[in-house]
Amino acid sequence: MSGDKLGSSIDNFLKEEGTLEDAQLQAVKEVVAWQLAEAMRTRKISKDKMAALLKTSRSQVDRLLDPRNDITLDSLQRAAAVVGRRVNIELV
Repeated sequence: MSGDKLGSSIDNFLKEEGTLEDAQLQAVKEVVAWQLAEAMRTRKISKDKMAALLKTSRSQVDRLLDPRNDITLDSLQRAAAVVGRRVNIELV
């Protein structure tokens, strides 16, 4: 085998299907939710404690950690601050 690529990349496939942007958005949401959950775990912050620190409900914390939900940048920044992190957004 000469090292040539066979077929197309997943990005090309998703682009052809018209779903690339949706897939990228979902991937970002999943990574952010995972990072927030990991930061909570590292700092030993339960969902109940997180809710108390954010002055919100446990169900709102569940929504923050569920990548199927849309959350506001303000909510994400507040949650990140509670776990000692910050949000960094970049346009590329």
